[in-house]
Amino acid sequence: MNKCIVFILLSMLAFEVNAQLPAFFKDDSLLKTRSTKIVRKYLSPQRIVWTSDKSGNQVKNANAILNPGNGQPELIKGEYLKLVSHGDSYPGILLDFGREIHGGLSIITSIGNDKQMGRVRIRFGESVSEAMSDIGQNNATNDHAMRDFVISMPWLGGIEVGNTGFRFVRIDLIDPDKSIEIKEISASFSYLDIPYLGSFISSDERLNSIWMTGAYTVHLNMQDYLWDGIKRDRLVWIGDMHPEVMTINSVFGFNEVVPKSLDLIRDQTPLPDWMNTISSYSIWWILIQHDWFYYQGDLKYLKEQQKYLAALLHQLSTKIDSDGKEMLDGLRFLDWPSSVNQAAIHAGLQSLMVMAFQNGLDLCRFLGDTETTELCQSSLEKLRKHIPNMAGSKQAAALLALSGLVSPEKSNSELLSKNGVHNMSTFYGYYMLKARALDGDYQGALDNIREYWGGMLDLGATTFWEDFNIDWMKNAGRIDELVPEGKADIHGDFGDYCYKGFRHSLCHGWASGPTSWLSQYVLGIEVLEPGCKTIRIKPNLGDLKWVRGTFPTPYGILSVSHQRMDDGQVKTSYQAPKEINVLLEK
Repeated sequence: MNKCIVFILLSMLAFEVNAQLPAFFKDDSLLKTRSTKIVRKYLSPQRIVWTSDKSGNQVKNANAILNPGNGQPELIKGEYLKLVSHGDSYPGILLDFGREIHGGLSIITSIGNDKQMGRVRIRFGESVSEAMSDIGQNNATNDHAMRDFVISMPWLGGIEVGNTGFRFVRIDLIDPDKSIEIKEISASFSYLDIPYLGSFISSDERLNSIWMTGAYTVHLNMQDYLWDGIKRDRLVWIGDMHPEVMTINSVFGFNEVVPKSLDLIRDQTPLPDWMNTISSYSIWWILIQHDWFYYQGDLKYLKEQQKYLAALLHQLSTKIDSDGKEMLDGLRFLDWPSSVNQAAIHAGLQSLMVMAFQNGLDLCRFLGDTETTELCQSSLEKLRKHIPNMAGSKQAAALLALSGLVSPEKSNSELLSKNGVHNMSTFYGYYMLKARALDGDYQGALDNIREYWGGMLDLGATTFWEDFNIDWMKNAGRIDELVPEGKADIHGDFGDYCYKGFRHSLCHGWASGPTSWLSQYVLGIEVLEPGCKTIRIKPNLGDLKWVRGTFPTPYGILSVSHQRMDDGQVKTSYQAPKEINVLLEK
């Protein structure tokens, strides 16, 4: 056959195959797959925290591992990190990537290795001490995400391992009389590549850092679904999502991870089951739907929830006794620190029931559902007949104020303003701040934010934690250092309930409350109509000299600036999309 004809036929065949590839990857009938918008970025380590060997005989050329790499094995010999074991003496190195991330590790080996490569043990840690721990030590685990395991290394190649939340990585050569030369080590950072549309900058750098840390904490948990934690609890916990969703509303605007997660938990929970087996979490689903509708204004999406929403509200209405008391079954839960106080749980659930029917009433009016609207009204009348006491609980006090069952002044003066930040929690701290704002105690709330969330920053946090007790700070070392002799290990020695010791998550989205709180109450942006059609701007600067920031709306960015003048008055300027009606209130 003529060579020219053969070339043409082969070219046509190649074109035909290539032309089919896009359809092949798009057609689920041909290839069952799931898509993701998660991207990866490779980060070089920022510092070496520790090595097992100071002599240079077993850990050689350590500083070379800090050089940025290109991800490519090469045939060029160089001065690279080399780990050498002698008998029963094994080398190790601990790296710091600068801040908490979600992802894994990429390791590239060099040509300077024998083909019979050894094995290494890899330990990820949210703290230095966790990366230095063994499974079982201070409750260190591989729960949800593997963070402590052994791998075989490739000769002159690359390997990527790990899928967890971490900042620190320890690598140990575990085979005797072996050496491994490593050209580069990078963190494989997996995240949604989305812009930070909202912002908050004030005269207090501590508050600025807290706002951004809360935003970043939630960003890391925005994976294919909205998780609670990136190391542990990589699940859709719908109640925990509420502070996260409010942070997303304030920082990122619309993102499909929210409705995708709301729909997942709805579809996983046929009634009469409770979401995540917790009755209050089904209520939080209603509250999130309400806030999401007001911030994003998607009536089409809300209508898709109508059948389930109405049925859930009907089910909740059967959980009220003749005296107006809630009698919710399932797991009765607010947050972990309040879980031993049954009277507080009842007060909180009573309040959440009121909030569910308040929000349900509002949503059903937009949906034109007269029957369920009337059901919500009658349920509210019953529930308001019973007002529980605050049971010495700041969680209960906050919810009672937010529901209107107790005045914000009573809630704040009798409990929330007492004893500083003791008895706060990272989850319900958000609602404590909101309740203090309802009483006009913005300064008290700002002081709480600085001390409580700022306390985590003082201990080296780059994301906010599953829980935090201010008493843990006494004589505690930082999470980004080897614990000094005589100091407490803030990660390994503390925690409670299901999060004792190293099982404690140091990146938990429910702890992001100050981010949306500062945007709403200090920057002063309050959404009054669905889709941000009407927004009230009412700044509350407390002791701040100035604050400025941005806020994402479905129509574009709202920019706001407040400056305290010499006479104490606050001068405000703003720029808003033309579709938004702005009400400025001094």
